[in-house]
Amino acid sequence: MTDHTPLYPGCYYHIYNRANGKENLFREEADYLTFLERYDKYIQPVADTYAWVLMPNHFHSLVRIREGTYYKYSRKDFKPSSSSSPSNADGSAMADAVRFEDVKWETVVVNPSASAKNVPDGVNVRRKKANPTQHFSHLFNAYAKYINERYDRHGSLFQRPFRRKQVEDDDYLRRLVVYIHNNPVHHGFVAHPLEYPWSSYHGYQSTDPTKIQREAVLDWFSGIENFRKVHRDGLHYTSRKVWQPNIQNE
Repeated sequence: MTDHTPLYPGCYYHIYNRANGKENLFREEADYLTFLERYDKYIQPVADTYAWVLMPNHFHSLVRIREGTYYKYSRKDFKPSSSSSPSNADGSAMADAVRFEDVKWETVVVNPSASAKNVPDGVNVRRKKANPTQHFSHLFNAYAKYINERYDRHGSLFQRPFRRKQVEDDDYLRRLVVYIHNNPVHHGFVAHPLEYPWSSYHGYQSTDPTKIQREAVLDWFSGIENFRKVHRDGLHYTSRKVWQPNIQNE
């Protein structure tokens, strides 16, 4: 089953999930923006993102799990008695629990064979290897908490466990990018992915700074013009009978 596939460093994964029952994950613009903010906080430290789309009741993303990621801080770094505790601008020790909660998901890239003295940026911490699966789970839990508070609802929001499938074929990677960006077209929301605001397709039409792996993906398609052409060709796939990457309950 794809639902329990481990997230191995250096590997690509199609991550997708949907809301429980007939609920929506996103009801208004603020919800989409909040999910993306939470995604940056929890997923960006452990994975590079190549494509994503947020649909009202489900989402898709294509990621590559980063290698050699370790947590930058441990709770011990925020003990007032610790001489190495990070400090505020005025030199005082940071508030223990509150500050640690803000930064505990931050990571650094460390050679696994390096000694504790070789942590980047001179951070004097007890290193712990990052757990990407935990990061995704925390993203979903944090977003569900936001939705429950905002709309006065209760219970789980996402189906569990979240779905993931390892991608090992280069052609599959390219087709998955097109599939993700054309998902709003397949579901009848728009006629072209450029018309849908909540996907990474727009990031590929711009030269503005972006957190998606734009240069790498455009290389997969031999440039922006072929990228656009392949996506236009994908518009003819009005039925998932033509091709779909073994996705169920999307």
